[in-house]
Amino acid sequence: MTPGINQAKRKKIPYTVHEYIHDVSCDSYGSEAASKMGVSEERVFKTLVVQLGTKELVVGVIPVSSMLNMKLIAKATGSKKARMAEGAEVERSTGYVLGGVSPLGQKKSLKTIIHASAKQYSTIFVSAGRRGLEIELQPQDLAKITQAKFAKICQ
Repeated sequence: MTPGINQAKRKKIPYTVHEYIHDVSCDSYGSEAASKMGVSEERVFKTLVVQLGTKELVVGVIPVSSMLNMKLIAKATGSKKARMAEGAEVERSTGYVLGGVSPLGQKKSLKTIIHASAKQYSTIFVSAGRRGLEIELQPQDLAKITQAKFAKICQ
């Protein structure tokens, strides 16, 4: 069990864990997850950590088929600027390795924005906390657990 799965279990929300064998030569973790699980890339969401102009770290949860828009995530958080956070800082603050960062069970709970497209699906997939492990849950449950808001943060 990962901290992300444990958090979902503690909050008593319905979820399903999906495991697949991660190919270490693959560098597009989200696309690999979608392909190996036979799920549309629009339903598999990646967890990205950005640093705002205030130095605060924020999580953006977006479809793997999309690109995060820095201006939109900055606007959604009330900041003027945003940039991708450094890998070491992401790992230190979340407790997860890159490619396995989950929006759930982070070492330090970060403000979270989920792309609005998630609301159109009954369930979405996010990393469960390690490469090759995904958790499927309702977008509203993910938002409730992470105290996230939905906003358009992709191009």
